[in-house]
Amino acid sequence: MKQNTFKAWCKSGSPWIWMNAGAVSIAVVMTLGLLILIAVRGLSHFWPADVIEAQYRIPGQESLIIMGEVNSREEVPAARLAGAGLPVDAENESFMERQLLKVGNRDLYGADFRWVVGEWLENIRTPEDIIVIERREWGNFYGYLTDVRQNGEVVATGADAWPALEQAMDRALAIYDDIQQLEKSDIGRINSGLERVRLQERGYEMRNELTPELEAALEAERTALNNEYAELEQHLMGLYQEFNRDSLTARVSDGREKEINLSKVVRAFQPNSMTTLDKIGHYFAKLWEFVSDEPREANTEGGVFPAIFGTVLMVLIMSVVVTPFGVLAAVYLREYAKQGVVTRTIRIAVNNLAGVPSIVYGVFGLGFFIYFLGGSIDSLFFPEALPTPTFGTGGMLWASLTLALLTVPVVIVSTEEGLTRIPRSLREGSLALGATKSETLWKIILPMSSPAMMTGLILAVARAAGEVAPLMLVGVVKLAPSLAVNGNYPYLHLDQKFMHLGFHIYDVGFQSPNVEAARPLVYATALLLVAVIALLNFSAVAIRNHLREKYKALEN
Repeated sequence: MKQNTFKAWCKSGSPWIWMNAGAVSIAVVMTLGLLILIAVRGLSHFWPADVIEAQYRIPGQESLIIMGEVNSREEVPAARLAGAGLPVDAENESFMERQLLKVGNRDLYGADFRWVVGEWLENIRTPEDIIVIERREWGNFYGYLTDVRQNGEVVATGADAWPALEQAMDRALAIYDDIQQLEKSDIGRINSGLERVRLQERGYEMRNELTPELEAALEAERTALNNEYAELEQHLMGLYQEFNRDSLTARVSDGREKEINLSKVVRAFQPNSMTTLDKIGHYFAKLWEFVSDEPREANTEGGVFPAIFGTVLMVLIMSVVVTPFGVLAAVYLREYAKQGVVTRTIRIAVNNLAGVPSIVYGVFGLGFFIYFLGGSIDSLFFPEALPTPTFGTGGMLWASLTLALLTVPVVIVSTEEGLTRIPRSLREGSLALGATKSETLWKIILPMSSPAMMTGLILAVARAAGEVAPLMLVGVVKLAPSLAVNGNYPYLHLDQKFMHLGFHIYDVGFQSPNVEAARPLVYATALLLVAVIALLNFSAVAIRNHLREKYKALEN
């Protein structure tokens, strides 16, 4: 009886329903777990951890004072430590705790991180006057503030040093912003203008059109730009003199003192004396710096804004290119092409293109777009710039077109499915009322299939935004702080190389010389890439749902 009941239950299909539900549940749990892991390890990096100071006493050696942040802890076999040359009694000890301390001061110690045995740390304390200095070079500095100086002369010591440092830091950061504005905006505009004048002059010379009048006009424009540059240069030199005026002296744990110019400092704070509200404010300031600033220290410090901007702009350009081509190809295959062997072969080829490895598209983009098409464009339209290539090298345009080729099969298949779902009666009714085939297509068929087009675009964006391999061949670079959109003519520089979040993750995670410092940024950047892709997809989903509701009445 029980056996018959079990067979009936199996025949009802319930086991498959439960299996599918279980598989979906496992996939959801694994996805959420991965996102939580990335979020915890990435976002915790920006929290200002307390800095400890302790005596590190290795058996048989003289003790020393060590200072730093506890980055991680782990239990390791004592035999493993003994094999590394440490004086560990492996016979009486099975496991021992070791801690990874971020000791900073790379210019003094040679490394930012140091492994220590937890049992050998004594007299652990967290003095409130320990100062953490984030520098533009050489990473963090940990120590005690000794004095603040102006032009080499001490202006504050002891209890007055910290307030004086805060005031000097505000002044230095304000000057730094002015310098960045001058160098990137004003001087950058002048350099762009001088280059434009040079190329115009060379173009006239190559075409034998350089008359004395044109030469005089170009020289007058060049002189005006040089005069403006000279004024800005004088102003910039004055700012740098003011910028380099202030400095601080700090003492490290071994008693050595180090003078640090405030022009090299991003921020200074005392984490052990900060309240919870102070730490929350510091956390969000660091988080904002991460999403709005440029990278520094071989991409292991600073922000990733150029990578965010490059990723979003590339996806938008790719979407503008892939959507019309994919839709037109699908409309032709479904509405105009004669359904036969050739059409079926084309559909099979399109479906197979979706499975081609992405690096193959990168090689095609390098050979066709950059070497052939870009080289031809340079020869025809930019001969005055040669041998320096303009479009004959990797850039935003070629990367976007390469990813458009990569994702166009997805748009074609999705749009074709949408066109197939349109009832034949709507086509016939439109034609019966006197509309032409093109009018039926543009006013009824395409609007009603627009949700399917948006579905294809969503899938295309999801795939393109995370691709890295083809981009390494067609335009992405490790560091490109200059954005492809700026105030210099022609404002949108599609020939410019760019940064990408996916490549940034690869570079920081596998090419960084400072692995321990780079690890939390890999998690943070991965979480940011997921958020960018989700935001792009949610925007497309919202448009698709709006279109679906708009044309639902016609379908019914």
